[in-house]
Amino acid sequence: MDLQAAGEARKLQLNELEELRLFSYENAKLYKEKTKRWHDQKIQARVFEKGQKVLLFNSRLKLFPGKLKSRWSGPFTVVRVYPFGAVEVREDQSEREFKVNGQRLKHYLGGEVNREKTSITLEDP
Repeated sequence: MDLQAAGEARKLQLNELEELRLFSYENAKLYKEKTKRWHDQKIQARVFEKGQKVLLFNSRLKLFPGKLKSRWSGPFTVVRVYPFGAVEVREDQSEREFKVNGQRLKHYLGGEVNREKTSITLEDP
């Protein structure tokens, strides 16, 4: 048993492990940067203006999923746009105003929304 040779071999193993650790750290860093770039590309910039109609995303419906229920409620009217993404909206029927995160809003492009529920009964022939 040569203690000098064993010590040198162990030192080489530790250096290789250190190189592998640094290499994996660099790869993880590059992967995170690439993923962040891809994610940021997919974000749509939404600019809201006073008087514009918007729809509000209702995240609470995730708890009680309904196949045909829309998670978007509204339309609401934009009253004021604050810096850093906050938007104050007004509900048209009750005239209630509240602030929401601008990421939960999207532009409303349609006409009137029919809130009546209709049912169709299917009969056996």
